[in-house]
Amino acid sequence: MGKLARRLLVVGITVVGTGVVLAWVLGGQLCAPVPRQIGSAPITLDATDIVFSSTSGSSIHGWLSRGLVGHGAVLLLHGVRGDRRDMLSRAEFLHRQGYAALLIDFQAHGESPGRQITFGDRESRDVVAALEYLRRSVPGERVGVIGVSLGAAAFVLADSKPPVDAVVLESMYPTIEQAVTDRLKLHLGSWGPLLGRILLVQMHPRLGIDPDRLRPIDRVAKICAPLLMISGTRDQHTLIEETRVLFASAVAPKELWEVRGAAHVNLHRFAGAEYERRVSEFLGRYLNPAGSGYPDRAQRLDGRGNDDR
Repeated sequence: MGKLARRLLVVGITVVGTGVVLAWVLGGQLCAPVPRQIGSAPITLDATDIVFSSTSGSSIHGWLSRGLVGHGAVLLLHGVRGDRRDMLSRAEFLHRQGYAALLIDFQAHGESPGRQITFGDRESRDVVAALEYLRRSVPGERVGVIGVSLGAAAFVLADSKPPVDAVVLESMYPTIEQAVTDRLKLHLGSWGPLLGRILLVQMHPRLGIDPDRLRPIDRVAKICAPLLMISGTRDQHTLIEETRVLFASAVAPKELWEVRGAAHVNLHRFAGAEYERRVSEFLGRYLNPAGSGYPDRAQRLDGRGNDDR
């Protein structure tokens, strides 16, 4: 082997080795817990601090806001590396309408302890525990769920969860492979997919999870409740085309709202009153049909949940 070939070989090994090390470090950062002190709920929510156990191994901390009898209850599930405060504005407008609301910190987030973020795997067990807790706390109420990104995926991936009456899923990834690829491509361009494969290889040795377990697209058809799916048309973390495929995989009754101009952001803050109108009408139909007071959506929306105008 000539000197040039040896130098190229050394350079190649160095580049690959450096990439593997960087990917391992990045993988560790992505799944590292994000503990935070949250404190008591703001007075606007009129909520109490609660704690319950989950089979994820964590004690799940949250807030419970009790609503009016017969108005329904909603479980709110935050995104990755967030906490229950990310769902506060949604909980406040639901509270004003008389709904009970349960906001939680997933394991390894906020005040709920945990060793690692698992992108929906252990978090799915927290969803089951939260639904069981909510059913015990407000017996007889119809129950809805609003899940954002990680929270949406965790709900869909949850096995043996108590039945619910309405589901809102926002900005949910179809598969962990697509989620990783989209995010890395956004920041690294053409190098993203290569680094993504290295990251995915780490999942089993680092988290004990096979990536095939993190495929909401394989589970979305099993949602046995009316579904409202929401995503931004400019979302580069979960592409709108991916959301459309997810929606096509779901079963009726279902609605799709494509939020024009929105990226991977808090869609309630982005869309404001329009978000509240659409979500209120949807939840009102299935959780509190007698008292919703909203007009028939069929008169105002087309079959995909977009405005006719």
